[in-house]
Amino acid sequence: MKTNAARLLDSLGVKYSLRDYEVDPEDLSAESVAAKVGMPPEQVFKTLVARGDRTGVLMAVVPGNAELDLKALARLSGDRKVDTVPLKELQPLTGYVRGGCTAIGGKKDYPVYVDETLELFDEVAVSAGVRGTQLVLAPSDYLRVTKAKVGPISRDKA
Repeated sequence: MKTNAARLLDSLGVKYSLRDYEVDPEDLSAESVAAKVGMPPEQVFKTLVARGDRTGVLMAVVPGNAELDLKALARLSGDRKVDTVPLKELQPLTGYVRGGCTAIGGKKDYPVYVDETLELFDEVAVSAGVRGTQLVLAPSDYLRVTKAKVGPISRDKA
């Protein structure tokens, strides 16, 4: 299924592939998605939405086997404090639902911050903008399309 994110990549001439998977509403974790699309969790990136005290709404993209380090994100984004937005705000802000949020082709162009480990891989997977479909593309293309700033914003899960 072509999503807005896939259509945007098409219009920019970016090479990608789509990987569909069975959605388990009880387990929307990136680790679960990674297993279903046959990729290691550190190569499947999840997109989180946060709000900084200076920047306002922003997107943070971290590996599936890690969690977002809010202090590191604040440093990278130039904020004093950053918090993830409440789930009820996700769809109104982005047009996406939990488990289907992507920084590509959203309702608004929020600033995007990506964990530096993205650049370690030949290809990475991110949500295509719906539950059940992942976009697989080169990290350099992802960074170019999202105009993301890269830095160390993840940490191992506690």
